[in-house]
Amino acid sequence: MDDSFDSMVLVSGPKFVRSGLGELAFKDDVVMFVNAGGYEVQGQDSRVRIEGDSCFQGGDVIETNEMITEGGDCPSLYQSARYGDFCYKFDSLVPGDYFVDLHFAEIVNTNGPKGIRVFNVFVQEEKILSGLDIYSVVGANKPLQLVDLRVSVVDDGNLLVSFEGLSGTPTVSGICIRKAPPLSADLVKPEHLTCSKCATEIEVSPLKNKFQNKNIVQYEKKIQELTSECKMKSDECYEAWMSLTDANEQLRRLNIELDNKLFQNETLEQNLEREMEKFRDISERYKNDRKLWSAAITNLEKKIKAIKEEYTQLSQDAHDCANSIPNLNKMTIAVQALVAQTEDLKLKYSEEIAKRKKLYNQIQQAKGNIRVFCRCRPLSKQEVSTGYNAVVDFDAAKDGDIGIMNGGATKKNFKFDRIYTPKDNQADVYADASPLVTSVLDGYNVCIFAYGQTGTGKTFTMEGTEQNRGVNYRTLEELFKIAEERNETYSYNISVSVLEVYNEQIRDLLATSPSTKKLEVRQAAEGFHHVPGIVEAKVENIKEAWDVLQAGSNARSVGSNNVNEHSSRSHCMLCIMVRAKNLMDGVCTKSKLWLVDLAGSERLTKTDVQGERLKEAQNINRSLSALGDVISALATKSNHIPYRNSKLTHLLQDSLGGDSKALMFVQISPSENDLGETVSSLNFASRVRGVELGLAKKQVDTVELQKMKQMIDKVRQESRTKDESLRKLEENFQNLENKLKEREQFCRMLQEKNKELTNQLESNTESQSLSERKQWQLMEKLNGKEEAYAVLQQKVKEMECKLKDQKHSDSVILQLKVKELECKLKEESHSENVATQKVKELEYKLKERLQFQLNLEQKVKELENKLREQKEEQDSMLLLQSADRSRIATPIEGRSFSSNESTSHTDPQILRNSNSINKQMTSQFSFLLKGVESLHEIKRKRENRSVSVENENVLLPSASLLEKKMAPTELSRTRKVDPAKAYGRLTRTTKVITTQKLFLHGRNTKEQQDGAAREKDKMRAWV
Repeated sequence: MDDSFDSMVLVSGPKFVRSGLGELAFKDDVVMFVNAGGYEVQGQDSRVRIEGDSCFQGGDVIETNEMITEGGDCPSLYQSARYGDFCYKFDSLVPGDYFVDLHFAEIVNTNGPKGIRVFNVFVQEEKILSGLDIYSVVGANKPLQLVDLRVSVVDDGNLLVSFEGLSGTPTVSGICIRKAPPLSADLVKPEHLTCSKCATEIEVSPLKNKFQNKNIVQYEKKIQELTSECKMKSDECYEAWMSLTDANEQLRRLNIELDNKLFQNETLEQNLEREMEKFRDISERYKNDRKLWSAAITNLEKKIKAIKEEYTQLSQDAHDCANSIPNLNKMTIAVQALVAQTEDLKLKYSEEIAKRKKLYNQIQQAKGNIRVFCRCRPLSKQEVSTGYNAVVDFDAAKDGDIGIMNGGATKKNFKFDRIYTPKDNQADVYADASPLVTSVLDGYNVCIFAYGQTGTGKTFTMEGTEQNRGVNYRTLEELFKIAEERNETYSYNISVSVLEVYNEQIRDLLATSPSTKKLEVRQAAEGFHHVPGIVEAKVENIKEAWDVLQAGSNARSVGSNNVNEHSSRSHCMLCIMVRAKNLMDGVCTKSKLWLVDLAGSERLTKTDVQGERLKEAQNINRSLSALGDVISALATKSNHIPYRNSKLTHLLQDSLGGDSKALMFVQISPSENDLGETVSSLNFASRVRGVELGLAKKQVDTVELQKMKQMIDKVRQESRTKDESLRKLEENFQNLENKLKEREQFCRMLQEKNKELTNQLESNTESQSLSERKQWQLMEKLNGKEEAYAVLQQKVKEMECKLKDQKHSDSVILQLKVKELECKLKEESHSENVATQKVKELEYKLKERLQFQLNLEQKVKELENKLREQKEEQDSMLLLQSADRSRIATPIEGRSFSSNESTSHTDPQILRNSNSINKQMTSQFSFLLKGVESLHEIKRKRENRSVSVENENVLLPSASLLEKKMAPTELSRTRKVDPAKAYGRLTRTTKVITTQKLFLHGRNTKEQQDGAAREKDKMRAWV
C-alpha cells in the first residue's frame, strides 16, 4: 500500500505524513504559511502563526464544521480549503532553496468513493504528484501532509504551485514554505552515464537517477505481480468454466431423466384413463340394465315417451336449422356486398388521390423540372459609404425579367421563373418553393440549391437566423406540418444528414468524433446513390431538426478573404430522407430532399488569397465548373453526363437526373463593383433554366412492396382457411341430418326391442342376482385401482417437487458462480487496464529520458563545434600573424591568391558588377605593364603599400595559408621564372587584382569596416 502511495510522488525527497500539523514543526526556518481558503490562525506558541488565504489565482473557498480526526495542534487548518481551477504564486522570495509542505484533507466527499477526486500537483511547472487521491490514502476528515519538497527560487523570486484535476476538482488546505539547508557534496556531485549510441558521457543527478531506478524496480515488480495475478485469474476462470460445463452436463442428464419420468407418468395416466373408461362403460351399462329390469314395463313406456319427446325436439331443432340456412346465406351475401362496396370505395379514393397528385405534378412539370429563382441582396453599408451604385433594374421583376446595366445606356436582360427584390423577405422566398415539399412527401426526389458569388446571401437564404428562418428550417417545419395532417392515411419517418464537400472530400458534419475513414459515394442495389458511414439523425419534431441543423452549421468550414469576412469554404449539403407508407393500400415510398448551400463562386484575382485559402478556392471553382459541365450536358441532352467529375455532382446525381425535381436560387449583388461576377452568375442560371430533365418518377420502396405482397398472401391463406371451415360446417350439418335419421330408425328398433324385453323379463330376473354379485366384485377392483392411482399421483408429485427443488438449487448455484466469474473477469480487466496504464507511463518516462539524453548529446555536439571553431579561429589568427612577418611567395602570386580568396567571399552584388568594370580593369593593368619595373621593384612598392591595406590582409587569411603550404620547389620555381612567364602570370590574375582594387576604393571607410567584419565572419564559418 505504501509503495502505491510513494509512486504518486515523482521526485525524490518528499514524503507523506498521515497526521495533522504539530506546533513542534514550527521553527525559525518558516518563511510563509498560508491557510488556503481560511483566515489567520494564531497558536499558543508565538512562533505558530498561519496567515490568511493569499497569493492565490482563481478557485473557490469551502469550509466545514465537522471534527478533523488526528488534526494535530491546528485542526482548524484542515476545516477550510480552496478548490477548483486555481494556483498559488509567491513572489519577492530570496533566491535559493526552500522546502514546501502541502496540507490536504477531504472535507467534501466524506462518503467517498475512491477516485472521485484525483489531481496532479505542479511546483515551478514541474509535476510533483501524479494522481493524488486523498480519500484513498487517509479517508474523509483526516489530514494528509506532503513534507520536505525541495524547490529552487531563481533571481525573479517567484514560486508557483499549481494544480490539475484529473477526476473532480483539486483542493488544498495549506501551504508552508521553509528555508532549506544547502545540499551535501555527495548529493550534489553528479554521476556520469555513457550514451549507448554516441558514447557521450552525460551528467545525471544521483538523486534523480536513484529515484528513477527505484520507480523502475517498483513498476517492474508491479508488472510481475499483475502478470501472475492475471495468470491466476485465467486459471480460476478456466476452472469455473469447467465446473460450469459439468453443471450443465448434470443439468442436461437431470432433464433427460425428468423427461423419462414424465413420459412414464403420462403412460401410466393413459393406462389408468383407459381402465377408468372401461369401468365407466361397465357401470353405465349396469345402471341401464338395472333401471330396465327394475322399472319393468311401466318404466319402458316412460322411456319410450321420453324418447318420442326427444325425437320431437330434435325434429324441431332440425327444422329450425334448415330454416336458418337461407337467413345465413342472406347474411353472407350482405356481408360480401358490403366488402365489395368498401373495396370499390377504396379503389375510387385511391384513384382520386392519384389523379390529384398527377394533376399537381403536371402543374409543377409544366413550370419546368429545374426552376430558377433570382434574389438580389441590398447594398451593404460599406458599399454605400464607398460610393458604389446599383446596376440592377427591377422594373419588370413581376414578369420574371431583370436588367443589368453594363455601363452607360446599355442594359442586358435576363428572364427567370421568379425575381426577388431586396425588399422581399424570407417568407416570400419560401412561399414559391414550398410546393416542392409536397412532392417530397409524395415520393419524389427534390433538390434546392443556392448559387452565386461570395457575400451575396446564399447562406442567409438557405439557413437564415433564429429570428428570420431560411429555406432549410421552413422546409422541415412544412414537412412535419403536412405529415401531421396526413397521419390518418400515411405514416412518415424523417431523418436528416448534414455533409460538406471541402477540398473535394466529403465530411460528415454530424460525426461526434473525427474519423480517418474516407467517405465515398456508392450506388446501392436499388439504383440510388448514398454515402456509407454517414450519420442519419432521426427527427420527430422541428426542435430536434433545428438542433441537428445548428450542429452541422457550427462544424462547417469558413474563412476570410477580400470579398467576405465569413466566407463559406465548402459546399454545405442538408439531406432529408423521407420514408412514407400509405395506410390504405400499403404502398411505400423512399425519397430525398437535398438543400445545398454552394460555396461562393469567385475569381482568384479578386479575392487575393494564398496558401490554404488558394487551394480551397481552386477546389471550389473546380467543383462549380463540374456542376456547369453537368448542366451543359443535360441542356444539350448528351449521352454522357459527367457526374463523377466532382464529389458535388456525384452526390446530386439522383436529384439532377430525369426522375427528380430541382430548384435553383441564384444570388447576385447589386453593386457595380461585382458586375462581372453578377453577369457570370446570371448567365449560368440562364443555362440551368434551359435544362429539360423530363418527367419525375416516384421512388417506390421495393422492400415495403415485398412486405405488402407477403401480407396479401397471408390474407389469401386465411381466406382459404375460412372457406375450408365453412365447408366443414356444411358437412357437420349433413352429419346431423344423418344422425337424425339414424335416431328415428333407432326409436323403431327400441319399440321392437321393448316387445322382446317383455318376453325376456323373466329370464333376466334370474340373471339379475348374478350381475349384482359381479358388480360387487367390480366395485372392489375399482376401489383397489383408485387407491393405486392415488399412490402413483402422490409419488409423481413428490418427484416433481424434488426435481423442481434440485433444478432451482442448481440454477441458483450456477447463477452465483456466473456472477463470481463476471466479478473476477471485471477485476482482472481492471487490473490489466491499470497495468497497461502504468506501462504506458513508464514508456512515456523512458521516452522523456531518451529525449533528455538526445538533447544533451545535441548540446555536447554544439559545444564541440564551438570549441572547434574557436580553435580554428585562433589557428587562423596565428597563421595570419606569421604570414605578415614572412611572405615567401612572389608579390604577384600572393596578390593573386589573396585576390582570389577575397573574390570568393565577396557579396553577390560585387560579383555581378565585375563584368561591368572589365574594361577599366584591363586599362589599369595595361598601364602597370607599360613600365620597366622588375619583380623586385614591384615587391618593394607592394611592401610600402602594405600599411594602408592592413585590414585587407586580415580579411584574407586563406592567401597566407596557401603561401605557407606551398612546397619549397614551387617557391624556388617562382623566383627563377623569366620575365615573359612572369608577364603571363600577371595577365592571368589581372581581373582579380583590378576587381579588388576597384571594390576597395569604391567605398568609404565605414563601408570598408562593415565589409571587413562580414568577411571575417564568413572566414570563420569557412574555417
